[in-house]
Amino acid sequence: MSIKIAEINRAKGAEFLASNKNAEGVHETPSGLQYKIIEAGDDVKPTAADMVTVHYRGTTIEGAEFDSSYTRGMPATFPLENVIAGWTEGLQLIGQGGKITLYIPADLAYGDRSPSTKIRPGSTLLFDVELIAVDRE
Repeated sequence: MSIKIAEINRAKGAEFLASNKNAEGVHETPSGLQYKIIEAGDDVKPTAADMVTVHYRGTTIEGAEFDSSYTRGMPATFPLENVIAGWTEGLQLIGQGGKITLYIPADLAYGDRSPSTKIRPGSTLLFDVELIAVDRE
């Protein structure tokens, strides 16, 4: 059953991304990641090896929120290489203090896995991310 759900969600995601790539300000990388830079930030851009501190809100393409550091009232800090590929790639596109919207296809997110009851297999995910700090220590 989850294979069928993943197929349906991948098709919905592909349709969404095909339309979204034509939206004003949206760019697409060779991997298929789509993004829109809201604020570029400064010259300090993270690498995959850096720790980052961010505020973020994650939603499905239908608009259902599944995670938010804003809701918790506390930013998150983690090694950039230890998150989904869409985040690792996308956050390297902005500098410290920047804001970006990431449109992440399933293959750069959780694939056909369902990491929580709020994220279905094969889901394309959207994240609004504010890069608060880059820590290279």
